[in-house]
Amino acid sequence: MIYYLSLLYNYSFIFLFNGDEKPMLLSINPGLIIWQLIIFALLLILLKKIAWKPLLSALNSREQSIKDAVESAENLKKDAEDMIAENKRVMAEANTQSMKIINEAKEMSNKIGDEIKAKANEDSRKLIEQAKEEIKKEKESAMADLRNEVSDLAIKAAEKILNDNLDETRQKKIVNDFISQIPKN
Repeated sequence: MIYYLSLLYNYSFIFLFNGDEKPMLLSINPGLIIWQLIIFALLLILLKKIAWKPLLSALNSREQSIKDAVESAENLKKDAEDMIAENKRVMAEANTQSMKIINEAKEMSNKIGDEIKAKANEDSRKLIEQAKEEIKKEKESAMADLRNEVSDLAIKAAEKILNDNLDETRQKKIVNDFISQIPKN
């Protein structure tokens, strides 16, 4: 159809102009203007029937897709802000929990350290008591050995005294010398 309209347009020049006159570039020809208006109106009607609805539907769909994209972006932005706020809350909560755990660990380590010190003190006290007991037993054993030695020496001294048959002053002097030689502990 466009082909026929363009032919009509081209042949209108032939019918509108005489053979004597040559059309000039800026010359006004009322017949040509009418034909151009008719062709323009037909073109508008043709575009309205064929292309206007698809163009409007394409523009409307594009507008709707842009609105949807903007709405989706706003929703995503809101979701991202909510996630950021949630992450900050979770981080703050995790921080407080970690500080609580650290403080509990410090308290536990102090308690364990105190228990270890108390146990070490108790163990050292027990070892000291055991050492004192052993020293006491060794002292008693040494005293028993010393008594045995003293009794043996006393018997030997008595034998010597009896053998020498000394007088009484001399016997007292020997016994006193013997007793002075015995340690006092």
